[in-house]
Amino acid sequence: MIISLWRYSHLVLAVSSFLLLTLASATGIILAIEAVQVKSQPYKVEDFSKLTLANTIPVIREKYQDIQELKVDDNGFVILEWTTGDGDARKSFIDPRSGKIFGDFREQSEFFKWVTSLHRSLFLHETGRLLIGITSFLLILITISGIVLVVQRQQSFKRFFAKIESGNFAQYYHVLFGRFALFPILIIAITGTWLSIVRFELVKEDKLTTDVDFDTIKEEPVKELKDFKIFQETKLSEVNSIQFPFAEDPEEFYIAKLHNREVTVNQLTGEILLEQNYSKTSQLSALSLRLHTGRSGMIWAIILAITSGYILFFIYSGFVITFKRRANKLKNKFKPAESRIVILVGSENGTTMKFARSIYKQLTNHGEKVYITDPDKYREFPLMEQMIVMTSTYGLGDPPSNAHQFKKLVVRHPQPKNAHFSVVAFGSRNYSDYCKFGFEVDSLLAEQEWAYRGTDVFTVNDRSPQDFSEWCTAWSSQNATPVHITRDLLENNHKDLKKLIVTRKTELADDAFLISFRCNRALRVQSGDLLAIYPKNDHRERLYSIGTIGKEIQLSIKLHEHGLGSGFLAALTEGNSFNARIVKNQHFHFPRKPKSVIMISNGTGIAPFLGMMAANRKNIPLYLYCGFRKKSSFEQYRETLEKHVEDGSLNQLHLAISREGTHQYVTHLLNRDEEQVGELLAAGGVIMICGSLSMQKDVFELLENIASTRLLTDLNTLKGKGQIMTDCY
Repeated sequence: MIISLWRYSHLVLAVSSFLLLTLASATGIILAIEAVQVKSQPYKVEDFSKLTLANTIPVIREKYQDIQELKVDDNGFVILEWTTGDGDARKSFIDPRSGKIFGDFREQSEFFKWVTSLHRSLFLHETGRLLIGITSFLLILITISGIVLVVQRQQSFKRFFAKIESGNFAQYYHVLFGRFALFPILIIAITGTWLSIVRFELVKEDKLTTDVDFDTIKEEPVKELKDFKIFQETKLSEVNSIQFPFAEDPEEFYIAKLHNREVTVNQLTGEILLEQNYSKTSQLSALSLRLHTGRSGMIWAIILAITSGYILFFIYSGFVITFKRRANKLKNKFKPAESRIVILVGSENGTTMKFARSIYKQLTNHGEKVYITDPDKYREFPLMEQMIVMTSTYGLGDPPSNAHQFKKLVVRHPQPKNAHFSVVAFGSRNYSDYCKFGFEVDSLLAEQEWAYRGTDVFTVNDRSPQDFSEWCTAWSSQNATPVHITRDLLENNHKDLKKLIVTRKTELADDAFLISFRCNRALRVQSGDLLAIYPKNDHRERLYSIGTIGKEIQLSIKLHEHGLGSGFLAALTEGNSFNARIVKNQHFHFPRKPKSVIMISNGTGIAPFLGMMAANRKNIPLYLYCGFRKKSSFEQYRETLEKHVEDGSLNQLHLAISREGTHQYVTHLLNRDEEQVGELLAAGGVIMICGSLSMQKDVFELLENIASTRLLTDLNTLKGKGQIMTDCY
């Protein structure tokens, strides 16, 4: 509900201010370009930061007789206002060391004046300034809500700049660009708001006095300008402007306006007649003006131009996202009370709805009465026999915005007749809480008296057509009406493909083999990541858990009859090459500083653990519980594992053989060592599980019992602490 509130606020604020934001951003780009253009002029001397007023004022006083004012702009350019002997007023850029004129100062062009006026007031004078001020304030709120939404999407502020889950163009780049632009936008918004507040005197700036006690003005001892202490101590870079005395009269003086104060100086003795510090309000206003206009530096001016462009893109992409969501509004041919099949779609950004619509259309074309709706619109469905729940997970394992009330509604509205249910969970393996809400929905429905599980939970990683196709096959096998993946869902995922070369492959042992690859280019990969291959060079993707051994990638493969991926890999020989991509799997990387780790695997699920053991140079306590069908299945791993035990990178090896001898599974061994497992978890240790989902289910039941009886907690708490990590399939 909180996420929905933030998203709704973000949208409302953007809609209410988009026109003014568009104008302000477009003109902001032009004015930022002007600032860059101005800064590129060659009017700044190399040693500017070392020059003092004692170096500059005597030089220009000697060269120019009738000087009104010297200014130093934010670019470090020195501008002199003076009058020639012919009485002509001049304003020139000068060299502060020699007084040489670089060029005449030119006022802002009519075009830029026009753009500036539009940017500041929309040509509406004070009314326009007020509207722009309000728009700046709304931009602060938009930016803050945007930051909150990105943090929620990325699961924590620490992951703010971590890899984001891919999406459609508008959605993906709205988040990608937003992460880099939100903070500069916030600066633009805050400074713009502050300048408006000061403009309308909601906060008062300094009103400095010009009253000098003329009775205290001394005429002696007369000093040369270069000997004035205040001029010697004040660097030119600290100056905003210097007003020169009008005549050689003791009652005429220098007024130096510096960054933090204003100083009135006796033109004869160099004595300070009046010194007034600027308040924090005035200093903040000056800083805001420099930041908002890009005057503080060329790099910042360029950032402002780019950021203003980003704002225009966010306006465009934000509306595209909104329109896509509205386009995904559900339309039904049948009413809830007459439908035999109900499809509940939990979708945060509308992508899950694409899959649900495909199934809805197929079922209705087959003559089925189907009702599709949001989980939060769950109610009593009197004729329902089949329920399909397709849902994504958002943030830290949270439900999507249209499913926050679903759990309560399921308990509140028991169905009048028994029905089968099937849960399809959409997510990305880049996130630690992969498909968490989908699993929670499956568990909740299984507890209801009227509900019977039709299929196990199916997970769909990054909208994988292959994953979804597997659910279609499973669901169709149990129902009279078949469904399949349609052409519009078949999207090639051949981005960032790398060429891999086979370096080694073992012989088959109980239909399993090890295969290693190298890449001619450096790969950012570590054990626990996934290798995606495309055996037929089409949409069909196969994922395999990676173990990194040295600079090579190693997979452990089970050869299945007619297996698309395993058959492809089995046919490769040393020296063969193919294209594949690395799928980051951060939630299953080896913990950074674990006290100890228990690794649990069955079959080829041992692959990532082989790489993790090889990298365990600090000899962190590792305990491996691995299960195989036969002793021959284990033989190709024996030598490597015994070597790890010998060198201390693996403390204990526990082997379970299910089809021979005592017919043990890893759960039997874990049950035997229940006390040791409990002690390890209590001490903050980590358990990593890789292999089949059926094995994971049995292990979870055992760990749930250990957690409740020995640790007085539950499995979900341990998962939340990062003490239970899984990669099962």
